[in-house]
Amino acid sequence: MNAPQSAAAATVTAARPAADLRARVASYQDELIELRRDLHRHPELGRQEFRTTRLLRERLVAAGLEPRVLPGGTGLLVDLVPPGTAPGTPLLAFRADIDALPVDDAKQDVPYRSTLPGRAHACGHDVHTAVVLGTGLVLAQAMEAGELARPVRLIFQPAEEMMPGGALDVIAAGGMEGVGRIFAVHCDPKVPVGRIALKTGAITSACDKVRIAVDGPGGHTARPHLTTDLVSVVAKLAAELPAGLSRLMDPRWGVSLVWGRIAAGSAPNVIPLHAELEGTVRCLDLAGWREAPEVLEDLVAHLAETYRAKWTLDYHRGVPPVVNEAASIDQLETAMNARFAEGRGPVVEPTEQSLGGEDFSWYLEHAPGALARLGVRGPHEKGARDLHQGDFDADERAIAVGVELFAALALEHARI
Repeated sequence: MNAPQSAAAATVTAARPAADLRARVASYQDELIELRRDLHRHPELGRQEFRTTRLLRERLVAAGLEPRVLPGGTGLLVDLVPPGTAPGTPLLAFRADIDALPVDDAKQDVPYRSTLPGRAHACGHDVHTAVVLGTGLVLAQAMEAGELARPVRLIFQPAEEMMPGGALDVIAAGGMEGVGRIFAVHCDPKVPVGRIALKTGAITSACDKVRIAVDGPGGHTARPHLTTDLVSVVAKLAAELPAGLSRLMDPRWGVSLVWGRIAAGSAPNVIPLHAELEGTVRCLDLAGWREAPEVLEDLVAHLAETYRAKWTLDYHRGVPPVVNEAASIDQLETAMNARFAEGRGPVVEPTEQSLGGEDFSWYLEHAPGALARLGVRGPHEKGARDLHQGDFDADERAIAVGVELFAALALEHARI
């Protein structure tokens, strides 16, 4: 149900012209770009984001807000609750992930290049953080002016790049209690700056990690019949498990098992005592994600025991797919068109489902919402620099687009 709204606040909000909100966003643009560059110079890995958390907390306190640091010491929650809000009114939440990646920053020609070897904001989380901070600053002004008619929660989440994700830290700390709808953006280097890309339904994949260990008594390669030939066993598992999953699970679920590591043996004439496989299971559908561990375990047992190998399967749950709710997608599209279309062509485009994982999915187990892809490709950029690459960068004008979109949702367009 919709949050209660005073008649005065409704009148002010309805009367506020588009240029007025844009001017308010623009007043923070330089500050937010500098914050993004500061974070880019000082990237921090998951659950190590102490400096990032401190900077965000100090700025939010300066804006008159009361942020709460998560129990682990990194990440923040902050609520903006207009005076007179009825108890139990659902919150509209906006989430940013604040961690970086363990990769080198390959950019050489920018002043905000990472100062830490092996650390870089190569996925745009610094942009996401600037967007949600800017949203908080704009909405704090709106609340002071009596223009914010609904309560809002800002979530600055640690450890998105770690499985099963820092979203679970937020949820365990009560971060989804009272939330009626939640939104987030993720940088997309294929989408031009000034646009967003949307998809109803699953927009990302489930992603789990798998480790299989097989053991045997070892022996001489001249006498494989007297022992357990673990190299043959692990080769059989590597070849047949992906094919077996594809035949035992609904093909519409898009289950994909891909290996990243195989380890066995140390000499050409010695059958080893131990061998391992590691890889990821990705899935486009929630039903397949829930069923995959049991199917894989049955397959491993059948193949390993056929060749007399002892086995263990470590199936590490990562994240389910992000499944965007249709009503939330409609609200994003309405707000984006209302704020940015202005007769200059489409500002919303469709997008496809990615096989990448995103822990925003955990929030959608608790409330409806949507993840939008925020265009960060500059107008003169040739080719798109992909995510998780050391040369990734973003057109920083995307920050203001994200802030205005989220502020417009909170002030004008979101319905709970």
